[in-house]
Amino acid sequence: MNAVLALSAVLFAIGTLGVLVRRNAIIMFLCIELQLNAVNLALVAFSRAHGIDGQIFVFFVMTVAAAEAAVGLAIIIAIFRHYETVDVGSFNLLKW
Repeated sequence: MNAVLALSAVLFAIGTLGVLVRRNAIIMFLCIELQLNAVNLALVAFSRAHGIDGQIFVFFVMTVAAAEAAVGLAIIIAIFRHYETVDVGSFNLLKW
């Protein structure tokens, strides 16, 4: 179980680093998905030791990830059509 949790922590750290370093909205979106999958891996590892509850949470996280994928990609496509770029530093649509 320790190896699986270590792998989950490494995947989450890679996802966090990708969100913080990269400026491409699609890459940031994929890094957030990587973070969600790392959390799913940790929940499955804990569920093997403590019961089925972790796998139920994984189902809900996967549902949220699917909704996020649909809405997030729609927003990215709309921004690309308006600005013709997906670089988050070049548009200020959501700034006050």
